[in-house]
Amino acid sequence: MMKDISRKRHIAKTITWRIIASLTTFLLALIFFKEDPNAMQKASGVAIAESVIKMILYYYHERLWYKSDFGLLFRRNKKKQNE
Repeated sequence: MMKDISRKRHIAKTITWRIIASLTTFLLALIFFKEDPNAMQKASGVAIAESVIKMILYYYHERLWYKSDFGLLFRRNKKKQNE
């Protein structure tokens, strides 16, 4: 049960962070392409590509950290007690 909750939480965090980060990327791309007549189209393309790639990378990054005991004393102590 806890695994399902944590996966759903990681997916939700991934999506909400992607919205914030992609809007930032879109605005920056729009500023960089402001002289181009196709600025909106180019900025949208950059934001979409960046969103898809980084959402996937973030999800797996989050999952790896979830499996890691780094910096979590309570998990280390629990493992020691079980040994």
